[in-house]
Amino acid sequence: MIKCCKSMDCCKPVNSNKWIYPTLLLCAYGFFSTMRPSEPFLIPYLVGPDKNLTIDQVTNEIFPVWTYSYMVVLIPVFLVTDYLRYKPIIILQGMSFIATWLMLLFAQGVLAMQFLEFFFGIVSATEVAYYSYIYSVVDSDHYQRVTSYCRSVTLVAYTLGSILGQVLVSVGNVSYFLLNVISLVSVSMAFLASFLLPMPKRSMFFHRKEAKHIQVQPSTEDVNPASGNIYSQNDLDTAATSRCPASSCEGVPSLVKATEHKGMMTDLFQLRSDFKESYSSPKIIYWSAWWALSTCGYLQVVNYIQVLWDYVEPSQTNTAYNGGVEAVSTFMSAVMSFAVGFVKLDWAVWGELALGIFSVVDAGALYIMDRANNIWVCYASYIAFKASYFLLITIATFQIAANLSVERYALLFGVNTFAALLLQTILTIVVVDSRGLGLDIITQFLVYGTYFAAIAGLFLIRGICTLYQSRQKRTRQDGSEVINENTSPSGTETYLAERF
Repeated sequence: MIKCCKSMDCCKPVNSNKWIYPTLLLCAYGFFSTMRPSEPFLIPYLVGPDKNLTIDQVTNEIFPVWTYSYMVVLIPVFLVTDYLRYKPIIILQGMSFIATWLMLLFAQGVLAMQFLEFFFGIVSATEVAYYSYIYSVVDSDHYQRVTSYCRSVTLVAYTLGSILGQVLVSVGNVSYFLLNVISLVSVSMAFLASFLLPMPKRSMFFHRKEAKHIQVQPSTEDVNPASGNIYSQNDLDTAATSRCPASSCEGVPSLVKATEHKGMMTDLFQLRSDFKESYSSPKIIYWSAWWALSTCGYLQVVNYIQVLWDYVEPSQTNTAYNGGVEAVSTFMSAVMSFAVGFVKLDWAVWGELALGIFSVVDAGALYIMDRANNIWVCYASYIAFKASYFLLITIATFQIAANLSVERYALLFGVNTFAALLLQTILTIVVVDSRGLGLDIITQFLVYGTYFAAIAGLFLIRGICTLYQSRQKRTRQDGSEVINENTSPSGTETYLAERF
């Protein structure tokens, strides 16, 4: 089918599969930006001869900078991402990736590594653009499919990168420096792919109704079905504006500016309204509270797990199997996330109890890691911890998203993530940072285990109360049904009542 525009003197093919091109490009970006074989071996690289840093410097002085920069950058990035329509922020993420790995390869010293962590904080904060972009360039009919593709490709890429890194280290005896070179090439490919992404014409918040505020009357020729010329609203506005006389179009720029200003204020008020509506349900508040609390603990554990592994079995004198463990843990997390979709359970009743039970699993895994002197016990406990977390975050995600629009879910996701980072910042300042307690890694993981035990206790109590209330409600309903049956007249009584 050909779509012709007389006023523009051009013809454009209309493709019913136009969602495929941006989806493929975004998946390519996601694959290359996540396929980083050096990442599971970051600690061995930093404390090895290449950087010659100490474990205390990495733990207490360098890594905390990532948490602080991630939190500070997240909120402005979340709003600017939507206003700029995602693509510029994806390009910024690609640039930050390259800056991170260039510094990782060639910079030296604690201060340089702190700047590196700042850039990686930008990488983490701008990740929201990757997961939001696709909703602005495809129809809602394809949301589920493209979401699956974009999320799956990152899991596959991370798994392949971890396996590749492990094979190169264990079999090929490749240095950690060369692994970082491979990672730099991969993120550079992602950076190039980001330029090819189509620029969206709309976004979730600030550009929901693009070019709909100015009412310009098109000619009847443009919308005449007999002529076969049926245009979109944007085409009609453009064509009508190009045909209007200069004298009648003088006020259009000022009208556009006034309309844009009014539209932005309207969008901000709508954003405020969406925020209040999103958190109007107590159930969503409970699930969001677990999300923020657990994500805080998960990010803290993942950020410092390699430090614990290097403490239990120093990588300078032993072969590190971090890549293989990360590959297995990611695969198991994907399996658990996939399997939970087939569990037939009333999550509104049993969900909070499940959060408590599996939080006990997380706390137990962390306590085992803290006390174990065997690296393989630490590896196994980490796999169990990560798989349990992803199972629960999947449940929490679809429970929260079940009754929310895409826009409100995106807003709630951003707020919950910021809350998690705020909690993580407090935890980092108190527990990790050298200006706080500056605890050693063993004591840190004891604190993290206790943290998840507190979450488990909170949601076990809440889950038991919810289950009890549900049973009481069902008992009252059953009792009322029995009373109604006993008090309802039989057929003969009804017949006599009608006669008299």
